[in-house]
Amino acid sequence: MTDILLDIQELSKRFDGLVASEAISLAVRQGELHALIGPNGAGKTTLIGQLAGEIAADSGSIRFAGRDITALPIHRRSTLGLARTFQITSLFPEFTALDNVALAVQAHAGHSYRFWRDARDDPKLRVPAREALGQVGLDGRADALTSNLSHGEHRQLEIAMALATQPRMLLLDEPLAGMGSSESRRMVATLQALKRRLTILLVEHDLEAVFELADQITVLVGGRVIASGAPAEIRANAEVRTAYLGE
Repeated sequence: MTDILLDIQELSKRFDGLVASEAISLAVRQGELHALIGPNGAGKTTLIGQLAGEIAADSGSIRFAGRDITALPIHRRSTLGLARTFQITSLFPEFTALDNVALAVQAHAGHSYRFWRDARDDPKLRVPAREALGQVGLDGRADALTSNLSHGEHRQLEIAMALATQPRMLLLDEPLAGMGSSESRRMVATLQALKRRLTILLVEHDLEAVFELADQITVLVGGRVIASGAPAEIRANAEVRTAYLGE
C-alpha cells in the first residue's frame, strides 16, 4: 500500500548456526508508532541492526519509502531518513547538550569533524540543534555539560541527536531502559509528542509504555514473528500470553 514506509519481507540472519531472525515480515505505515516486543534473545536488536545497516541480512529484503535498501550502507540509509538510537547511549560527556546535537547536525550535513571548534558559533548548526532539544524537552538544559545530565536526560539527548538528522523514521532501541518512574513518564510524553510527526519503530520491554504508545505491535520469539496487530489483538492473543506475557 502507498502509505507503507518500511516494508520487511522474509528477513533472516544466522550467527554460527544460531537463528537470530527467521523469515521476518512486517510493514510499518507512515506516521505509525509500531512497537517490537519479545523476551530477551528474541532477535529484536538484531532486527533493528539489520534495518539500520549495521548487520547484513542473509536473505530477505528491506524497502524504505518504496526503495530497496537491503544492501545500502549505514550512511546511505541515514541520508534517506532512517535514524536509530541504541540501548547504551553514545554521547560526548565533555560537550554540552547543545554541542552534542550540533555535532549531529554537522555530521549529517557532511562537514568534517576537524571544523568543530569554529562551528560552535555557526547558527546553521546551533539553530536546528536548539529546535531538536526543544522537541524532547531539553531546551532548558542546552548549556549543561552532558556529564551532568541524568540517565533519562541522556536518552532524551540521544533522541534529539537522531532528530537533528531530519529523519522520516526513528528506530528506537529500548529508550526507557534503566529509567525510574518519573523519567519513564517524561520519555513516554516525549514519544507521544513525536507520534504522527514521525514514523517510529520502537523496541521496548516496558509493556505498560508499549500498550500506551503503540498503534501496532509485533511480537518476536526465537527470532520469528508470532503475532502482529493492534494492542487489543496482542493482549487477547493466547500464544503471546503464553510465550511473553507469562499468563
